[in-house]
Amino acid sequence: MKNWPAKKIETKQIDALVPYARNSRTHSDEQVAQIAASMKEWGWTNPVLIDEDGQIIAGHGRILAARKLGYDEVPCMVAEGWTDAQKRAYVIADNKLALNADWDSDLLKLEIEQMNQSGFDVEKIGFSGSELDLLMFDGNFEPGSESDQGKLDELEPKWCTCPHCKKEFDLREQS
Repeated sequence: MKNWPAKKIETKQIDALVPYARNSRTHSDEQVAQIAASMKEWGWTNPVLIDEDGQIIAGHGRILAARKLGYDEVPCMVAEGWTDAQKRAYVIADNKLALNADWDSDLLKLEIEQMNQSGFDVEKIGFSGSELDLLMFDGNFEPGSESDQGKLDELEPKWCTCPHCKKEFDLREQS
């Protein structure tokens, strides 16, 4: 017997679901919009995990996006027989375990390049424009021509966000 928390996906009225009041994961308006855009592009791909009483364990962001899209009902899996401690822990684990993964930068860059070449809007995959710019930067530091000198001060700031510390910096100021 496999250790599955739920044996089937059930459709539930969105208004019958109860968000976990102590959910420590936050969702900005921008991120909810990204989730909604993902739902528009690919449909609903991951059911909300709830307990027997309809309290949300995993999927708070998906519920916010579903409300934004005007959905009345959503697919859910009911985790049966979990203790309160297991539910509280999984609310955190579901998010944190995904954050513990990393990226193979070369493969990610290749995938994004191919999506760009096919005309796919890569902003739908969740990376900000500055993150994409930083990822796709080819590292070419060849000197410019004499006529290029002095033009750097005229350029608009090129803001990038460090994917690790989230600090923003202007690429023009990097040496």
